Amino acid sequence: MSTTQWILSIALLAWALLRNVGTREITRATYLVPIVLVVVAGGYFLFPLPTAGNDLDLVVALGVIGVLFGLAASAVTRLSHRDGRLVATAGAGFASLWLVMIGGRIVFAEWANGTGARAVGTFSMDHAITGADAWTAALVVMALGMVLARTVALALRARRIQTQPAPAVA
Repeated sequence: MSTTQWILSIALLAWALLRNVGTREITRATYLVPIVLVVVAGGYFLFPLPTAGNDLDLVVALGVIGVLFGLAASAVTRLSHRDGRLVATAGAGFASLWLVMIGGRIVFAEWANGTGARAVGTFSMDHAITGADAWTAALVVMALGMVLARTVALALRARRIQTQPAPAVA
């Protein structure tokens, strides 16, 4: 992994944890910031998107994994009413999912660029994956899929809760 990729991976992890762990009020920024992040990062890192051979299959497969992690991150985020406001509470489960996702990406990238280079190369040839650009795109889509899926799932859950009356305060 390049220094830039290390910085981006650590920055994404720090952003996700600092912005979400604990109890936070649900606001427009809860949804807009991650969506803008996904659009900007996608535009920067995914054009041109590798589509030769089975590159797109790899991108989709890792994207699905990211979406599943995002849905899990949403599921471990508790929504509740507090002082007439809707709040989200995320804790150790949320942090663990992010650590596994980002840590796994880092470990794989370092392994693929080091002792696992031969294995990744063989796998890529056997499965018609054209090279490092396809793997990079797939790993980026995985991370962005997690952010987007968590954001959308949280928005849907929040919408459902907001349409229910808040519990009366005694």
